[in-house]
Amino acid sequence: MRTVAVLLAGGTGTRLYPASRSDRPKQFQSFGADSRSLLRRAADRAAFADDVCVLTREAYADAVREHVPEADVLVEPVAKDTGPALAYASHRVREEHADAVLCALPADHVVGDGFGEVARRGCRVAAEREKLVTFGVEPDRPATEYGYIEPGAAHDGYADVASFREKPDAETAARLREAGCLWNAGLFAWRPEVFLAEARDGPLAPLIDALDAGDPERGFDRVDPVSVDYAVMERTDRAAVVPADFDWDDLGSWDALERVLDGDGDGNTLASDALALDASGNVIASDDKHVSVVGVDDLVVAAYDDRVLVVPKADGQRVRDVVAELRGDDLF
Repeated sequence: MRTVAVLLAGGTGTRLYPASRSDRPKQFQSFGADSRSLLRRAADRAAFADDVCVLTREAYADAVREHVPEADVLVEPVAKDTGPALAYASHRVREEHADAVLCALPADHVVGDGFGEVARRGCRVAAEREKLVTFGVEPDRPATEYGYIEPGAAHDGYADVASFREKPDAETAARLREAGCLWNAGLFAWRPEVFLAEARDGPLAPLIDALDAGDPERGFDRVDPVSVDYAVMERTDRAAVVPADFDWDDLGSWDALERVLDGDGDGNTLASDALALDASGNVIASDDKHVSVVGVDDLVVAAYDDRVLVVPKADGQRVRDVVAELRGDDLF
């Protein structure tokens, strides 16, 4: 079984502004004691695969080559979410390795030990059962920021997918966790031929037809942005879920640093040179700046370059509203 790890590195990570900017998205950043970028860490996790390639946009291609010089770089014509991106990657992998299994890994996640073993198991299920495999992380809390997967009939090492559930409210998240549902981590494995056949029955059909005709630009023009979950996984009867018990976080917003970095004893997470006096529950991050906070609780304070962000942790998702305003003024 030949495996090809495809690292998805085309996003911008807007909710980690100002560390993440349009010219240096979060996959090229490092957080905490590990000096490796998130992309470099993802490439190191992909050591289980025979080949590694990075799918990105043209603006980031040179940076990808700097961070992961050993990987092939695949540039998608236009960034249109994970559906078109993975259809394009699957088509390209099939051209190079007709019988390979593609394993798709977001390049900006934080993943604990044990990933390689679980990935290999998922790839075997994809190869031997001709399944579209998603990896479901066992939740350690009733998170509202992730989608959930409801497992169906159990098999040897995997289960059928009974349903995909959207990001829930807190009460629903607790109920889903209690019922044995898993977090949808956005990790996948499949044989490209199987994926492309299933994708032909949905909104990606015009793209696949154009890819077959050797005209990816036209294909991307003919489809709207769409996630791979909506475009394929929620429509197919070949979806399978492999449970994963490794630590995992998508590092989607500043409060996530509390889950992946150690605190200072007062509940503050200091991802930089910082001082917190009579303060608790804060997340403080910067590049080469010292940051001091006094008498405040439950804030995010992030200072990078000439930008400073201050926001209550509870409103961390609203950072993307800031980015939307800045993009409108060409400042992101």
